[in-house]
Amino acid sequence: MSFSVLNSRNASYGRRITLLTTLLCLAGCAAQTAYRDGRRMLNEGNVTTGLSKLKEASDLAPESAEYRMAYLNARDATVGNRLTAAELALTAKDFAEAERHYQQVLALDGRHPRAIAGMQSIITERRRTALYADAEQAWKKQDADMAQSRLRSILAEQPNHAPAQALLREIEEKLSQRSLQSGLATAYRKPITVQYKDTSLKTLFDLIARTSGLNILFDKDVRTDQRTSIFLKNSTVESAINMILLSNQLEQRVLDANTILIYPDTQAKRKDYQPVMVRTFYLSNAEAKAVAATMKTIIRAKDIVVDEKLNMVMLRDSPDVIRQAEKLVALHDLPEPEVMLEVEVLEVKRTKLMELGVRWPDQLNFSPLQSGTGGKLTIRQLRNLNQDTITGDIGSISINTKDQNTDTNLLANPRIRTHNREKAKILIGSKVPVITSTLSTSFASESVSYIEVGLKLEVEPTIYPDDEVSIKTSLEVSNILKTIETKSSRAYEIGTRTASAVLRLRDGENQVLAGLINNEDRRTINQVPLLGDVPLLGRLFGSHNNDNAKTEIVLSITPRLIRNVRRPDANVLEFESGTDSSFRRTRIETSTPPLTSAAPNAQPIVPKPIEVPEAIATKPDSTFRWSGPDSAAQGRTIEFQLRYQGDQAINGLPLVIGYDPKVLEIVKVDEGDFLKTKGETVFNTQLEPGQVALNTLLSSATGAKGEGLVATVTAKVINAEAGQTQLSVLSATPQSVDGRSLVPALSAFQLKLAP
Repeated sequence: MSFSVLNSRNASYGRRITLLTTLLCLAGCAAQTAYRDGRRMLNEGNVTTGLSKLKEASDLAPESAEYRMAYLNARDATVGNRLTAAELALTAKDFAEAERHYQQVLALDGRHPRAIAGMQSIITERRRTALYADAEQAWKKQDADMAQSRLRSILAEQPNHAPAQALLREIEEKLSQRSLQSGLATAYRKPITVQYKDTSLKTLFDLIARTSGLNILFDKDVRTDQRTSIFLKNSTVESAINMILLSNQLEQRVLDANTILIYPDTQAKRKDYQPVMVRTFYLSNAEAKAVAATMKTIIRAKDIVVDEKLNMVMLRDSPDVIRQAEKLVALHDLPEPEVMLEVEVLEVKRTKLMELGVRWPDQLNFSPLQSGTGGKLTIRQLRNLNQDTITGDIGSISINTKDQNTDTNLLANPRIRTHNREKAKILIGSKVPVITSTLSTSFASESVSYIEVGLKLEVEPTIYPDDEVSIKTSLEVSNILKTIETKSSRAYEIGTRTASAVLRLRDGENQVLAGLINNEDRRTINQVPLLGDVPLLGRLFGSHNNDNAKTEIVLSITPRLIRNVRRPDANVLEFESGTDSSFRRTRIETSTPPLTSAAPNAQPIVPKPIEVPEAIATKPDSTFRWSGPDSAAQGRTIEFQLRYQGDQAINGLPLVIGYDPKVLEIVKVDEGDFLKTKGETVFNTQLEPGQVALNTLLSSATGAKGEGLVATVTAKVINAEAGQTQLSVLSATPQSVDGRSLVPALSAFQLKLAP
């Protein structure tokens, strides 16, 4: 009974072992099939399915290192490709594409640090992009507070965000201009016509003060009696002031919204009057030393401090220099261009061995038999040698029929990520020690040096703004041919193949360098003398060995830009830098009022005389008087005469006449005879709808005084529905012969209209 139970258990164990063996065989076959399918799919470009098949093969055969390594290598290569594509998309602000690639990486490796960091970067960049878009929209709607709040939120996270910095600077400048809108800026935009020859500075600035309503103060060293000439037509107060300052080596400082101070443009006065600011630049990419050197050279910054630890530059100078320093920093502090070089180094070795024939023995050896005791033979025994005591040894005959072909591929596929103009080096091989001994009379010493043997690759990329990369490439492939040893040292014979080239490729363009070929052809014949030379039959008495080996090195390189040079805006690339002696702005950038008619729905323009500020109001020295018809019907052309009366002689009379362009149309303006007899210039120009500027100059030094006709204005009534209109002298500054500006009493003429 016990024997039958034991036999039954043994049979059960045998069936289990058989079943387990069968399952293992099936699992091995399934793993091999999955491995082959995975490699095939990867070669066909079906990466996702191929990786899943390789993982399946690794799971079915966990003891197979080949399957495991194949899966890990394929996964790492795929992850590298996806990360490169994601970073390129993130640089191009294509967040959806970058997120897709990062998700694929996380699907393969859920804890990959670069993929996790990339996803966080996408979230951050999307938030910054949304904040910047909100800031732009708010600024378009003139909501400066919201725009500044959004931009400051961006700069709190990323201080070097160039678009946010530029927009915030623009908003602050606009707000600064608006703060003067009710005073200085409005006065600067007022139209003015100035044509004076050999006139004192005080007279010119008095004219500008009366026209614009500005308070103009002078430094004690300004020569107000200095004479100058200026001819400006259809200009603005700002242009007139800047032109006078520029041509007379003067400078201005704005004291408040209604007052400016004029002082000589000298080094000492600039120190006294120019405000000084302190500006700190925290650099993210450029070196603080290089930026500081540029500031000292280009804008001659004097008070500058460099903090290399914080990579910071601190500058103390005038506002004009600070503004130019900001533009220089914007040009310098750019992200370093970066490129990923995909390199494949392939060594293809083909060998062909053909060995055919009969190898006959080529030696016959004779030796005496050993003594009975197994020791050496004595001389007596040697004298008794004969054919019974001497043995012979002859080699065996062998027939060789061998044909062998071998193809070997040694592949290196590194990926090199490097900055612009930075060298990168790869060594795939080993460092072989070379031992050298040094002997002397008293001691002996040994030294060890190392030789790099294997594959060495050096690359140095240069990235251009047009998405092209120039690559200096140096490739060296070496191997040990044989070892040479002496009593005191060891050396090696090394075979080397090198190639150097400079390539210029576009982003993603591939270039293959080939032709490093080593070709060896060896032919060996072992044959019986004389018999081996017999034609045809000689093959039976010899063996022929043909050995051919051919090795070629192939280098494939593909650049992929991670980040290229970002071109700054045009207003940063080129900007005015003043003169050699001063960095203040010399270009006059003012906006002239447009010469267009009023809009159809605009309110009628009612010209009003310019009010002279109380601070500079004085008793009138002269008067204007209008004459003409009291009423006019629609469509009628009428003439108005403007007369001037004064006790002091004048040689110039600039003035501006105002009218309602919706009611009257100025046909022409003729000069009168008051200054005409000796006058040399008269003109009339539309400044803006409802204004006409005139200026009459007299070359005579005696001038003209008393009463006379200044101008005759011919106008046509185009709309009588308003019932009445007027012509008025908006501004006038009679110029006396001694260079003073006289104060006239301005007047207006009322005209009744009839349909």
